[in-house]
Amino acid sequence: MTRTPVHGTWEPQPAARWEDAFLSGNGHHGTLVFGDPNDDRVIVTHHTLVRPNGSDTRPPRLAAELPALQDRLLAGDRTAAENFTDGRPLQWVRPFHPAFQIRLHRPSGKGHGYRRSVDFATGVVRAEHGDWTSQVFVSRADDVIVQRVTAPGPTLDISLDHRLPGAPDGPAGLAVGHGAVLTPEGALLSLRARYPESDRAFTGVTLIVATGGTTALAPPGARIEGARSVLLLTKVRRHTGELDVATEGRALRDLATEYDRLLERHVALHRTAYERVTLDLAAAPAERALPGSQLLKRPRDPALLERLFAAGRYHLLSASGLFPPRLTGLWTGDWDTAWSGAFTNDANLNLQTASAPAAALPEVTEAHASLIQRQLPDWRDNARVIFGTRGVVAPGHTDGESGHSYHFNREYPLHLWTAGADWLLKPLVDHDETHGRHDPRTASALAEVACFYEDFLSRTDDDGHVVVVPSYSPENRPANASWGTINAAMDLSAARHALLTAADYHPEHADRWRALADRLPPHRINDDGALAEWAWPGLRDSYDHRHLSHLYGVWPLDEITPYDTPDLAAAAHRALELRGAENDSAHGHLHHALIAARLRDGERVAHALGQVLDGDFFHSSLMSAHYPNRHVYNADAAHTLPGVLIEMLLQSAPHRLVLLPAPPPALPAGRLTGVRTRFGAEVDLTWAPGRATAVLKPSRTVRIELRTSSGDAQPIDLVAGEDHVLSMEAW
Repeated sequence: MTRTPVHGTWEPQPAARWEDAFLSGNGHHGTLVFGDPNDDRVIVTHHTLVRPNGSDTRPPRLAAELPALQDRLLAGDRTAAENFTDGRPLQWVRPFHPAFQIRLHRPSGKGHGYRRSVDFATGVVRAEHGDWTSQVFVSRADDVIVQRVTAPGPTLDISLDHRLPGAPDGPAGLAVGHGAVLTPEGALLSLRARYPESDRAFTGVTLIVATGGTTALAPPGARIEGARSVLLLTKVRRHTGELDVATEGRALRDLATEYDRLLERHVALHRTAYERVTLDLAAAPAERALPGSQLLKRPRDPALLERLFAAGRYHLLSASGLFPPRLTGLWTGDWDTAWSGAFTNDANLNLQTASAPAAALPEVTEAHASLIQRQLPDWRDNARVIFGTRGVVAPGHTDGESGHSYHFNREYPLHLWTAGADWLLKPLVDHDETHGRHDPRTASALAEVACFYEDFLSRTDDDGHVVVVPSYSPENRPANASWGTINAAMDLSAARHALLTAADYHPEHADRWRALADRLPPHRINDDGALAEWAWPGLRDSYDHRHLSHLYGVWPLDEITPYDTPDLAAAAHRALELRGAENDSAHGHLHHALIAARLRDGERVAHALGQVLDGDFFHSSLMSAHYPNRHVYNADAAHTLPGVLIEMLLQSAPHRLVLLPAPPPALPAGRLTGVRTRFGAEVDLTWAPGRATAVLKPSRTVRIELRTSSGDAQPIDLVAGEDHVLSMEAW
C-alpha cells in the first residue's frame, strides 16, 4: 500500500495490443514496449519519420485574387470564399509512421509473478517474470534507446522487423535491406527501408552487447547463447541516399556500454524535469496500488486522477524534444495514423502543451518554439503568397517538415486561418512571463505577426473599424453562411492580442500597433445572450461543434475574465452552455473544461472531465484515444488533462493569482506543489474542507492581485526570495 501518489503504472500481463504497450521517449526517439518474456517486441519511433505522399507542399498563389474576394464578402456574398482556392484537391500532410520493432524471442521459460511497469520519474519500462527481466528507456543524455535483458535464457534471437500494421508491402512497398555483422561486443544489426518512389529512407542500427555466452549470426538477426545479460543500443535516422552503418555502429560503441552509467546520465535530466510538479488528491492507498487497467474502471476515484496527472506529465515530457507532441505524441504502432499523426495547430497542439508553463516543463515549451523557428520561412511564404502581405501566417496542419498551408478544401479552408501565428506563439509568451524575460526569438516572431496585421487589416466597416476578411473559425461555419466569412471572434482576439503583445515587446513600434488594435471591432453578443462566434452582423451561430475557437479570449488569453470584463464573461459562459459536444472528441471536452475553469464554473469543469473519464478514453498504457471506447489512438486527453487539473486549482496572469477558482466537489482535499506562475513565483497549494494554504516563492518583486473563491480582490506585495504564506477559510 502506498500513502503517496504513485509515479508510475503497472499491469499483470504483457501488452496484447500496441496501444497498451508502455511508452518511453526523449522527444526524438520513442518506444512502445510489450513486455512479453518469451517473444518481446519494442516498437521504435522517431519524430522525423513521415512518409512522402506526393503532396504539392506549396501554398496556393491567391494574393492577386484577395481584393475581389474581400469585395464579394463585404457585399454580402456569404459563399464567396468557397472558390478561393487554386483548384487542388484536399492534400494531407506527410503521415507519421513507426520505424520497426526490435524482436527478442527465447524458448518459453518457467517463471512466476509476472509484472510490467513504467517508472515516470526515470522513464524506465520494466518487465519481469521469474529470473527474466527487461528494462527499456530512451536516453535524454545520449539520444539512444537502451534495453537490458537479464537471464535471457539458453538462447535469445534478436532481429529488427519492419512488418508492422499498414507498412507498405508488395512490389510498390518499402525496399527493405537487413545487415548483421559480428563485433567484439556481440553484433551490429541494421535495417534500411526506402520509401516507394522516393530517394528518402530510414535506417535503424542496433548494437548488441552480450555479457557471457556466445553470439552468432542468424540472418536477418543474431542469436545469443548462454549469456548472463544482453544490452541493446538502438538509433534510427531518416535520410536521403545511403547511411553509413559502420559509422553509426562506431558511434554506438563510443557510448558507455554499462547500463547503470547510461541510466544515470539520462535520469539526471529526466527526473529533474518530471519531479518539479506533483499532485496529491488524498486517494486511498489500496486504490493507488491498483494496476492502471483496474484503476480505469473507477473513473471517479481520486487515485485515477492522480495517476493520469502523473502519466500526462510523463508522456508530455517524453514526447517533447526535437518537436512538441504530435496527435499521437511520439508513438504509433501502425502506419495508418489518423489525420496523418500530424501537428494539428488549430486546436490540438496547444491543448496538449497547455500545462507546460505552469507545470514547469520548459522542455516542452522549447520543443514548441523549435517547431515554430524551423517553419518561420514557410510562414512568411504563406503570408506573401496567399495574402500578399509581409509577416507570417501559420498553417492549420504540419508534418514537422513543411510549414506551408497546403492542407485545405471547401469544408476546411484552413489556408484562410489568420489567427494561427498568435495562437501558436501564446505558450511562448506565457513562458516569457513566467521567467521574467523576453526570448528574442519570440520577440522577433511577434513583430512579424504585427507586420502581417498592418498589411492585412486594410478594409473597414461603416463604423470605421478594421475588418478581418476573409475570416475562419476552426473548424466551424455559421448556420447561414459558408466557412470563409468576416470577423470570426478568434480572429479578432488573435489580432488584438498579437498587436498589443508585440507592442509590449517592441516599445519603438508600440504606438502604431496599439492604435491598430484599438481599431478592431468589439465582440458581439447574439440574441441568445452568448458571445457570437462571428462578430459580423447577420451571421448566426452553429452551436453543436467540438471546437471552441470563439472563446480564445477566455482561454488561453486573458482578454475576457470574470474580473475585468464581467459582461463579456457572462456572454462567454452562455456560449459555453449552448455549445454541444458534436462527435465526443476528447479535445473538445477538455477544451470546454479549460474555458469553464477560467469562468469559475467548477460543476461544468467536472462534467466535461467526467465525459472523458467515464467514456473509456484511456488505454492501459494510460495513453488516450480521440473518441470514446478507446477509438483512434491520440494523445489529446492524456496530455491535456494535467492542464485542466491545474487550471481548476490555480490560475495566474502577470499581476494576478486566482486560487481554487473551480474545484470539483469530488476533490475536497489535496496538495499541488511546484506550480509556476506568470508573475514569477512558485506556488505550493494545500486544501481541505473549509480551509486552504498557499506558499508563494517569488523570484522577482511584484505586486499582484489575489482572487479566491469568494471573488474578492486583495493586493499582495511579493519580494524576491521571500516566501509568502496565504491562508484561506471557507473556500
